[in-house]
Amino acid sequence: MKDNSITYEIKDQIGILSDNGAWALELNLVSWNGAKAKFDLRKWTDDHEKMAKGITFSESEARALLEILDTYFNGEDE
Repeated sequence: MKDNSITYEIKDQIGILSDNGAWALELNLVSWNGAKAKFDLRKWTDDHEKMAKGITFSESEARALLEILDTYFNGEDE
């Protein structure tokens, strides 16, 4: 029988974008199933035992997102 469990290890807690007391939207470096850690954006409970759906980014994807946001907020396309 196949084991469908997912393992994770939060390698670095980078920052919290929002927190409503029960859940916090966090940016972390997370290793999923023992793989190389990726940037991970999702909601977690305080104890990190429960999580919501999220999105992961490789380093190159995170850098591309940073450039896009920098351009957006600094108005370089206007």
